[in-house]
Amino acid sequence: MNVKRLRNLIVALAVIAFLMRRYHRHLLAYLLRISPPRYRVKVERGLVIPMRDGVPLSADHYAPATPLPVPTILIRSPYGRNTRHSLFGLLLEFFGQRFAERGYHVLIQDTRGRFDSQGSFNPYFNENDDGKATLDWLCRQPWSTGVIGLWGGSYLGIVQWLIAAENPAIKALVPSITSTQLHKILYPDGAFDLGLALRWLSLFQTLDQNRHTRNPIKWFTVLDDIERAIQPALLHQPLAEADQIVLGETTAPFQEWIEYSRADDDIWRDNLEQMRLQDVTAPTHLMSGWYDFFLRGLLDDYETLVKAGRQPYLTIGPWHHFMAIIAMADLREGLLWFDTYLRGEPIRLREKPVRLYVMGVNQWRDFDNFPPPATETRYYLQRGRLLSTELPHELSQPDHYTYDPTDPTPAVGGAIFSIRGGRVRNNRLEARPDVLTYTTSPLRHPLEVIGRVRVELYAQSDLEHTDFFGRLCDVTPNGRSLNICEGLFRVEPGKLERQADGSLCVEIDLWATAHVFKRGHSIRLQISSGAHPHWNRNLGTTDYFSTCCSYRSAHQTIYHDKVRPSALILPVTK
Repeated sequence: MNVKRLRNLIVALAVIAFLMRRYHRHLLAYLLRISPPRYRVKVERGLVIPMRDGVPLSADHYAPATPLPVPTILIRSPYGRNTRHSLFGLLLEFFGQRFAERGYHVLIQDTRGRFDSQGSFNPYFNENDDGKATLDWLCRQPWSTGVIGLWGGSYLGIVQWLIAAENPAIKALVPSITSTQLHKILYPDGAFDLGLALRWLSLFQTLDQNRHTRNPIKWFTVLDDIERAIQPALLHQPLAEADQIVLGETTAPFQEWIEYSRADDDIWRDNLEQMRLQDVTAPTHLMSGWYDFFLRGLLDDYETLVKAGRQPYLTIGPWHHFMAIIAMADLREGLLWFDTYLRGEPIRLREKPVRLYVMGVNQWRDFDNFPPPATETRYYLQRGRLLSTELPHELSQPDHYTYDPTDPTPAVGGAIFSIRGGRVRNNRLEARPDVLTYTTSPLRHPLEVIGRVRVELYAQSDLEHTDFFGRLCDVTPNGRSLNICEGLFRVEPGKLERQADGSLCVEIDLWATAHVFKRGHSIRLQISSGAHPHWNRNLGTTDYFSTCCSYRSAHQTIYHDKVRPSALILPVTK
């Protein structure tokens, strides 16, 4: 390269660097599909906010460079509030800058016992009092207008719900990938989510161990490190020792979760009473993903708000938990929501309150409510492992399989708290002897399914304690089986009435979806007895699940005849 070309290259790179530095905020706005920035931002770090018991919590304040009074957005997090703390903190700092650039004060606070905040971290149980004290402090600040919005996902959404009904200053909420139904999150379908519990507690330990690292590569390996750390505990008996294996010590949250397994136990009931969802009047935009483990609880919250006469917005994308964070849709929708309800600028808000990503055709569609009108259509299990809208033959013989707790049917993708969640190929899972599949012929026309999916299963087990799991899949013309939604039913004595022949009619809630099965594709239903550790394996005994040290294999029978017509029930819209 001659000197002239080298000089021109250096000049070009310098110009690009200058433009990037000067206009990077506008470029970010374009890439994120959000409004252009309005203001420069000043950051005040390390604010100390005293709680009512005197414990100081730390926060950062992002202020737009304007003398005009503007609303405030409150974000409370246990995962680190800025780049010094973690990758999650880096994201929060990024979000704080984006909100402040568009004319909002933003306060990002470490929750009690996390990072720079003092006290002890006890998940969920201090957040009501601390959140109320923080709101009171906010309303006393000279820069506060007394108009506050709440924003954030997952745990950051739970802390929103814990104060949403407490203070009239709260004028809008955007809780994403979250729910008020804490027991349903830890005990989906009544079975302990061991994977969620261990991964989540391990996440906190890993964040604490790496809180001072300046190596960004280490940040990105955190979730893989957690996967490796929990493996030795997943099949350990008794389960009560699992936290000690993973974390090196017995932890109060884990022991509380496994001790209080009933939804009516005080710790869960008290949290629900603090949230008082039916009393929340501030406009609320709920956001989730079809593969998020919070989805069913979030849809329950949506239904509760609608029944209470509210008009919540609902957005559900094709995401699992961590994809939803990366998608940043809650930033885009949050800005629109706050512009509407904190600043009174409703011109950019969409007309219909429900927006769903319809998988299969990969389209966003808007609706008046969820679920939209649909026709329940039964696809009956048939002999030959077929699935059809025709009633099964009266002489159709049942299918059998054995569930072995020492080699439990694994959770593969789906609504798990892991970067490996979401839609995955299921063919290897379906080759296991403890998984039955029932499949339609290739479809002659597309079939659109939007709403809640369920299975009515006539089954029998030689054990009184057992599980039945169902998963809906889309099988492509080349044979790939991709999971859509799933659920489990835990059988216990007295929970169901037996049929005259001794069998059980088990209704499995497969949660909800919006999906189009394309022409030439097939609908497939998986039937098995577990998805460990998303639903903790059923050991088949009468012993309490966390202290049990024995197990029994379950021999399962699935009926599909005219008298016992097991069926997949789909909400068909087209």
